[in-house]
Amino acid sequence: MKSEDTPFEGGPMDGRVLPVLVGPTGHPPKTYRIPVPDPAGGPPTVLVYHRVPRAQSKRLGLHRGWKYEYAPEGERDGGPKWPWSRKRSRGQAG
Repeated sequence: MKSEDTPFEGGPMDGRVLPVLVGPTGHPPKTYRIPVPDPAGGPPTVLVYHRVPRAQSKRLGLHRGWKYEYAPEGERDGGPKWPWSRKRSRGQAG
């Protein structure tokens, strides 16, 4: 698999650059989750980073690579709501 050195901004990983696996399109995942173990033995804390464009080219406005920004609120709730992925009640035929 191919990987890309991707910088992280904000949060505990600020300033670090990690190799992140890229998909078949050459893009890293939209969300990067890092589990951090609890020293007291409790459940791990999960750090959430979201992918954003690193920079834009001057002429065409295309992005030049990606970076991850820290999301202290955790997961995003946005995104498309597909009609076939909604939950159905028991009475509905499907």
